[in-house]
Amino acid sequence: MIDRKGVFSFLLITFAVTYLLEGILILSGFRVTQIPAVGGQFVVMIVMWVPAVATLITIRFITHEKVNSTGLRFGPSWKPYIVSALLIPLSFILIYLLTWALGLDQPDWRLTSFYSVIAATGVDMSTAPSPTLLLIALFFSSLVINPFVNSILGMGEEWGWRGYLLPRLMPLGKWKAYLLLGVIWGLWHAPLIMIGFNYPGYPIPGIFLMILFTTALSIYINELSLHYKSAILAGWIHGVINSQAYGIWRLLFANTNPVLGGVSGIAGILALFLSGYGTIQWFRRAETGLPKSREVTPMI
Repeated sequence: MIDRKGVFSFLLITFAVTYLLEGILILSGFRVTQIPAVGGQFVVMIVMWVPAVATLITIRFITHEKVNSTGLRFGPSWKPYIVSALLIPLSFILIYLLTWALGLDQPDWRLTSFYSVIAATGVDMSTAPSPTLLLIALFFSSLVINPFVNSILGMGEEWGWRGYLLPRLMPLGKWKAYLLLGVIWGLWHAPLIMIGFNYPGYPIPGIFLMILFTTALSIYINELSLHYKSAILAGWIHGVINSQAYGIWRLLFANTNPVLGGVSGIAGILALFLSGYGTIQWFRRAETGLPKSREVTPMI
């Protein structure tokens, strides 16, 4: 049985607080441009912890559950953390190679668009590092440094989505739960989509595309968080994904049509659906064909 009171409480708090904060931000003039206002970015980072706050309020005052019922544990080993840190960047490489191969964009090796945006702010670009050096540094950072920073923010979302909500939707069955969570997660982003987040120029179609994107992306995160019973792992995966999604690739492929190319466009969504389905099959074969003591390696 689904805990309707708990789920409803969690969703009400999460959406009400998020939409209120982002509504105030939008009415104050904030827009998601190439270089969003720093104050607005700070509010958006705070909003990422709203699902975690909603989880705490719900289990403390509504359902009276213990914190350990929300997957707030590291998991049995480091293996899925390391595997995800390697496979996710590889999946981004493949997605953007696909974007390039389909003629949806081509890499801007000289970072012309990025340097132009920075120069437009009045920054003296005469001492700027070479594009090659900057790309190497950014890619290294996206692999080694950024995941640890972004996973702190990602944990705020994932403690809610994967730690609290997903297990309580599972009585519906895996695919119904996955689909419903994907829709909810996508709609949660709606106010920011309306002002240019991920799909600039496509405020209404962007909401539907975001739902497809979050549903596709959820499959991999759902599988690992349920298998290893860890919301912390989900937060780490979220951080690794964000490190790639908002790092080097947006600079290198700056003119990609947001609807068709890139990780959140149709090309990326299809690739994520296929990789998510592959992960399900990987776990299924491993669990039926290997001794229970053997740990399985996911794919993305």
